[in-house]
Amino acid sequence: MMPEKVLGKRINSPSELEALEQSIVAKRDPDKPCVVLCAGTGCRAAGAEEVVDAFREEIKQQGLGDKVEVKSTGCHGFCERGPLVVLRPKKIFYQQITKEDIPEIVSESLVNDNIVERLLYADPATGEKIVYEDDVPFYKKQTRILLGANGEIDPTEIDDYIAIGGYSTLAKALFQMSPEEIIEEVKQSGLRGRGGAGFPTYRKWESCRHARGAIKYVICNADEGDPGAYQDRSLLEGNPHSVLEGMIIGAYAIGSHEGYIYVRNEYPLAVRHIGIAIEQAIEYGLLGENILGSGFDFGVSINRGGGAFVCGESTALMASLEGKIGEPRAKYIHTVEKGLWDRPSNLNNVKTWASVPLIINKGAKWYSQMGTEGTKGTMIFSLVGKVNNTGLIEVPMGTTLREIIYDIGGGIPGGKKFKAVQTGGPSGGCIPEELLHLPVDFDELTKAGSMMGSGGMIVMDEDTCMVDIARYFLTFLEEESCGKCVPCREGIKRMGQILTGITQGKGKEGDIEILEDLAGVLRDGSLCTLGTTAANPILTTIRHFRDEYEAHIKEKRCPAAVCQELIQYSIIEEKCPGCGLCVKACPTQAITLVAKKQPVILDQSKCIKCGACYDVCKLGAVAKR
Repeated sequence: MMPEKVLGKRINSPSELEALEQSIVAKRDPDKPCVVLCAGTGCRAAGAEEVVDAFREEIKQQGLGDKVEVKSTGCHGFCERGPLVVLRPKKIFYQQITKEDIPEIVSESLVNDNIVERLLYADPATGEKIVYEDDVPFYKKQTRILLGANGEIDPTEIDDYIAIGGYSTLAKALFQMSPEEIIEEVKQSGLRGRGGAGFPTYRKWESCRHARGAIKYVICNADEGDPGAYQDRSLLEGNPHSVLEGMIIGAYAIGSHEGYIYVRNEYPLAVRHIGIAIEQAIEYGLLGENILGSGFDFGVSINRGGGAFVCGESTALMASLEGKIGEPRAKYIHTVEKGLWDRPSNLNNVKTWASVPLIINKGAKWYSQMGTEGTKGTMIFSLVGKVNNTGLIEVPMGTTLREIIYDIGGGIPGGKKFKAVQTGGPSGGCIPEELLHLPVDFDELTKAGSMMGSGGMIVMDEDTCMVDIARYFLTFLEEESCGKCVPCREGIKRMGQILTGITQGKGKEGDIEILEDLAGVLRDGSLCTLGTTAANPILTTIRHFRDEYEAHIKEKRCPAAVCQELIQYSIIEEKCPGCGLCVKACPTQAITLVAKKQPVILDQSKCIKCGACYDVCKLGAVAKR
């Protein structure tokens, strides 16, 4: 919703924008208490909306309406602990808040300036209660140049973005730099596309600028389909203007006047917030015709994706934008020359566009000081799976996997042993413990048989079957393949059949070699990267966990006791008190209680391996192997 005070107020010059920023900042008291609440999708799922409402009502009831501000923001990243509340300006950090906690927070922290200790985060390693947000281990080792503003601004209020310098970089680009200078600055920064391939951003921009054709398009790829990945969604939800500003600067550099944001239909909050941001930017004269009085025109439309994973691929995405089936095409004709409607088109990811204003504002030298020789800047990862601190993290390129998983992620829950981490989405590879020293960047992950992808990072512990993991990801890719090319359509299907057979105890000698041969066919013959990289989970699990494949095939045994057909349950007599819980839980009457307080008997011939007995026994008397 547009703020009433600026409806109809158009900004016609950089000086007017600067004056507006100064006016907004002057009206705000930096020492005024402010309750900042994470209201991204993750925290909303945990009840953040009712927490926001409860805060506003309680503050009103206690007569603090004019003294305390309540701000609803985007995702703060620490999704494991949501809903999150930060009391500014002191930055007191409360976690896992419910609406029942609100009266105590208001009366104790806002009125009496006391700390509610029970709501503080406790470091699992030391048990220490941590008061301030910046001291939480999850945040301490991050460099949040993209995500940082998510915890500061209301994404539905353009004034919040302008107050932190928003759109001042656009003014700089339009009035102080030529298109060539902008592209050169992006080149010197070393920015590579954050959508997966890591292609140098400036090369796309340069090629598109010099491509023939009066009409050119700028596209933002927000079709985030990797399982467990949600960083693009969170940027669009929490700071949509940063993406818009980057797109406008890019459009000016390329010579484009029309842009599209292709976003997943399953992201309703992101769609809503970017829609509001577009309306607000148009109202202010920061988008549309004669932006900031510069004479440059640029408009943006939102297109909702059809839910197909393959539409994250550039040519499939453009086909979908045209209203066609989302299928990729051969890459011998580049989209920067003939893309959307056969016109020059520049496609970048959400994180790439959001990086542009920072680079132009602070300079290529500042940006290039972060990261590695071949991969500059920071990267946002969604750290999920068997790790204590799940959520969104932003770290400099070159941060090791061990630092991410143990220092930021807090290690593996329940004292379990780390087994592997899968990076790069369903087409990424599984990296074992001996490679945790790897610095995370495009080149190092590719060497390890994986990829950066859009930033998914799934952690697995000792209870994970790596053969089953490979089967899972391949099943996902089989369902998401568009079926246009034979190697991908038939190859993935056949590999999936072999993997399913192995997990069912039907594997045979030679299956591993067939999988490796089919992987080569997919890599060399598929039309797009879905097919060429589909075998990564299989190849990396074979490379690093071949013994598990051989146990499944030769011994008909799943070492992790995951594959149902290969599991055997048994009773540990010395631990069994004869309570009878497992007898009641068994659906096939395979377990018999002979006498009270005597160990039960399990009939293997009747056992269907459902695991009900294992689940109900809390004494460890049922063994699974």
